Amino acid sequence: MDLVFKALGNPDRRRILDIVKNDAGCNVNEVCRWFETSRIAVMKNLRILEESGLLISKKEGRNRELYFNVIPIQMIYDRWSTEYSALWAEKLTRLKYRVESEEKDE
Repeated sequence: MDLVFKALGNPDRRRILDIVKNDAGCNVNEVCRWFETSRIAVMKNLRILEESGLLISKKEGRNRELYFNVIPIQMIYDRWSTEYSALWAEKLTRLKYRVESEEKDE
């Protein structure tokens, strides 16, 4: 998970993920067009995104097709939000019943 947080901590890498998410299967050249930085800098960010599992690349001839992989983000969400979701759902349910019972009493 450290790699995912490191990857998401950089605005250029988040932008790359947005580009790839909106244009699944795009290649490196198409991603590079969105940046004023060098191709080498974009390639470095792509490598970090691949190492974190957020980006999947598929070699097609001389091109690399890029795909966004949401699973690492979903794993982070599940790790921290599931417990809290259940906790707050329980609290809201109790509050609902309390408010409804007070309305009946009036």
